[in-house]
Amino acid sequence: MEIKIQAHDQKPELAVMTLIGDLDGSNFQDVINAAQAAQVKGARYLLIDMTEVPFMGSAGLVALHSITLTMQGKQPPSTEDGWGAFRAIADTIEAGMQHHVKILNPQPSVERALEKSGMKQFLEIFTDRELALSSF
Repeated sequence: MEIKIQAHDQKPELAVMTLIGDLDGSNFQDVINAAQAAQVKGARYLLIDMTEVPFMGSAGLVALHSITLTMQGKQPPSTEDGWGAFRAIADTIEAGMQHHVKILNPQPSVERALEKSGMKQFLEIFTDRELALSSF
């Protein structure tokens, strides 16, 4: 997995995270750590470009949820909690659409995972980069 983070030129509180490769149990913590580092540097909003992510496992769902909470200034559940981390996703879904993290171009298999998990109910998905950026 390759992770790139770039601050937006006109909006310093906005960053774009580009992921390249599968998002799974072998690297989900790296993705969380990269988002936390961006938040420490001032990012409060994050567009996650998943154009080049052909597969996302359940650990990827935990990563996206943790990133969402981080960008909201909240403490994500421990990734060591196992099923507790998944139960926390359900609580977030009930809270409705959030506006700190948005997804760009998820591949069909990734979008299916977002749909089946219910995460499409709180993560806005875009296919147009400029439209996604202007939505923040």
